[in-house]
Amino acid sequence: MQALLNAIATMALPTDAQRIFHGRGGLYAGCEHWTLDAYPPVFVLTSFLSAEEGTDAQIALIGAALARRWEALAPGQALHWVFQCRNEPLRTHGRTETRILAGSVPAPHVVTEQGARFRVHIERGQNHGLFLDMAEGRRWVREYAEARRTNRYGLKVLNLFAYTCAFSVVALQAGARQVVNVDMSHGALAIGQQNHQLNGITAGASFLPHDIFSSWGKITRSGPYGLVIVDPPSYQKGSFVATKDYARLMRRLPDLVAPGGHALLCLNAPELGVAFLQDQMQEVAPELVFVERVANPAVFADLDPERALKVLVYQAPEL
Repeated sequence: MQALLNAIATMALPTDAQRIFHGRGGLYAGCEHWTLDAYPPVFVLTSFLSAEEGTDAQIALIGAALARRWEALAPGQALHWVFQCRNEPLRTHGRTETRILAGSVPAPHVVTEQGARFRVHIERGQNHGLFLDMAEGRRWVREYAEARRTNRYGLKVLNLFAYTCAFSVVALQAGARQVVNVDMSHGALAIGQQNHQLNGITAGASFLPHDIFSSWGKITRSGPYGLVIVDPPSYQKGSFVATKDYARLMRRLPDLVAPGGHALLCLNAPELGVAFLQDQMQEVAPELVFVERVANPAVFADLDPERALKVLVYQAPEL
């Protein structure tokens, strides 16, 4: 675990939400089960070790390293950090253990990224309200919207599987005219609405708490869209399974994306590589042309890039 301790010893004072150490990428022998994130002012240490591999001594070492570095970075200020265990037996039963090991967690807890503010909830479950590995995807959307803010009719965006609507916030901040956010979780969309309010966004966003697959009529009537964002869970029983459902989404894209517009397709499934998306697009929506794969944040580097988050850009043909 020396690589993790080294990352702590050399980290800068985090201001934006970010990953500090990504052992899950397989680049650091002996640290494959550790990640460390900063959701200022709180650090979140996550272990993916199995239950029989006790971690108390290691947690104590990591806590001491955090305390030393924090004293150097912010002398006299309290250290706040949380430990979360996601070992296999816990995941099997759908539970995650989370403990506050020092300090406290703000309520409400608001973090920043590239000038935007987001509500997070690091003590509740495995999804904290802002996926840090998608930071470059959000940057791409921001730059895309900025480049089209003077278009005659403005940019209209469809945000499918919107979750807490981070894509919507950055698109509207950058000048998009309208974003339609669709997600079947009322709770996630409620946080999404709070995120818009946190950023002073009072117009341009709509929130549809619907099952996407039973709402195509409503979604299509609001189109076409200059940008369609598709960021589904890789596996969510009863809702979305990438291997059988992603192609159903792709088939709709030619009718949803405006001529010359783009689609941003996201997939975070280690067992499915880039070819999974590209082959299905070629089969069900060949008129959309592959443009690029958006790079992940450097800290999320993976020994096998095919296992890492996939964010692909496609373009619809011009009229």
